[in-house]
Amino acid sequence: MGKMDEIIIVAPRAQLFNNEELAFQGTLQDKKLVEEIVSNINATYTTMRRGDAEEDESFKQPIPYAVIKRGNEIFVYERLQGAGETRLHNKLSIGVGGHMNALEELETFEEVLMENLNRELEEELIMTTNEQPELKVIGLINDDEDEVGRVHLCVLVVIEVHENTVIEVRETDQLQGQFFPIEKLKLNPFYERLENWSKIAMDIL
Repeated sequence: MGKMDEIIIVAPRAQLFNNEELAFQGTLQDKKLVEEIVSNINATYTTMRRGDAEEDESFKQPIPYAVIKRGNEIFVYERLQGAGETRLHNKLSIGVGGHMNALEELETFEEVLMENLNRELEEELIMTTNEQPELKVIGLINDDEDEVGRVHLCVLVVIEVHENTVIEVRETDQLQGQFFPIEKLKLNPFYERLENWSKIAMDIL
């Protein structure tokens, strides 16, 4: 099965954003509004073939997007030419995440999101630490200005790891990564190479 035949979670945009009353551009951190949108996803999400979802702007694909923070550093990775998403090649990213699959044994969208996020972290990274990382949802990111963003909705998660944590990428033919100081990432040439969601996330970190 090709990746575009994968069955993923989607939510109808009209219900998700209450017929655009809750629509926003950039970041949303207001706790009440974030909870309302997440509640709408929980009530209306369904599944769709990924290839169809990528072409249908009437649906949003919720994507967990985890920023790994170690003190004043952020883990950054670069998508190499071997990576699957050609639209993001050679871009820098501070977010780890991916499309979500339905898990019938779990009751809520939040549980499904965290289970999918943990799977993505396990698939993409080797994390060596003696301390349990702390995960926190800090908001949503919506970017309707490009073709990737128009069909996705980012659920922004910050993972605080201990200063002794070592992280390596698993798929070295597709990704390379390392920690960078936050201050450095906010300056060019690094900032201009960040993918859109990463730029938006950096602005609030």
